[in-house]
Amino acid sequence: MRRALVIAPNWIGDALMAQPLFTLLRKLHPRIDIDAIAPSWVAPVLERMPEIRDVYATDLAHGKLQLMRRWQLASDLRDVGYDAAYVLPNSMKSALIPWMAGINLRIGYKGESRFGLLNVRHANPPKTDRPPMTAHYAALAYAPGAKLPFIGKQSEGESEATKLPVPRLEADANEAARVSARFNLDTRTPLVVFCPGAEYGPAKRWPPEHFASLAQFVAQSFPYARIIALGSNKDAPIAQAIAERAPNVRNLCGQTSLGEACALISRASAVVTNDSGLMHVAAALRRPLVAVYGSTDPRHTPPLSDLAKVQWLHLECSPCFARECPLGHLNCLRELSAEQVFGDLRGMLLAHR
Repeated sequence: MRRALVIAPNWIGDALMAQPLFTLLRKLHPRIDIDAIAPSWVAPVLERMPEIRDVYATDLAHGKLQLMRRWQLASDLRDVGYDAAYVLPNSMKSALIPWMAGINLRIGYKGESRFGLLNVRHANPPKTDRPPMTAHYAALAYAPGAKLPFIGKQSEGESEATKLPVPRLEADANEAARVSARFNLDTRTPLVVFCPGAEYGPAKRWPPEHFASLAQFVAQSFPYARIIALGSNKDAPIAQAIAERAPNVRNLCGQTSLGEACALISRASAVVTNDSGLMHVAAALRRPLVAVYGSTDPRHTPPLSDLAKVQWLHLECSPCFARECPLGHLNCLRELSAEQVFGDLRGMLLAHR
């Protein structure tokens, strides 16, 4: 196999969880070139992956068919000569472009049936006892039903995904310096990054008042540190609520591109984040981070870094995987105190003095 096209996931975190697949494809097919089609809001992450040659950033709207736009893109790809396409999202429309482009091998999970659109279809994973997302995507490098070298009996304390390569992004020190200068952030000063958003919904967001209390602990113990909040425009009101309670937090949500956010995270002394795309970015950039979990399960989508600490109460009602707390109390996050998170954060900042 010489050329492959990847239809990337629509979420930043999922795109990073797919990187071990790309690494495996390069290992199994050493001369392969891998290109990707990705939404514009995900493309900067794939552009920082060494396994990916070119990225086609699209403006395809989430949840819309946009048949003519897909046909035009498929027409542009038809003469490239791709040997295979790996379709990572489960939707039917995500499989249309490789089919329209006439790519011979079209590989993915059954998803929304997709008969004819895919000709190598893997069985959908069970809704219970799901494998880690990295293993889920990496399985596509092999034939359906094949025995996978990274799944099976492991030694004590070893996870199923241990043998898989972990996601890694390339950092550019010059870019980090340029972006820091744009926001007048002194590169000699320790930087703490808060990522208070989570696109999935409120059940993944640690309360703003807890972030604010955490910022006050930082100010008391590490007065020289600077704290910024990063995220999208949608996260700006949450970050503003934090900044109103803790004036030492600078709200940059919505003021950076994803690439600029990656650059700032790459020089962070520590990151405190919900289970979100930026959490996976911080892990892939190998920054010390504290990941706060509520309705989701860190065993399924953990931050894949030995520099990461996970805070999860694992209450009886968690994980529920709901966008909003079905019981109305959000205890899985409200009962997770700032003091508890600061215990991990303090150790990270002391280590980087």
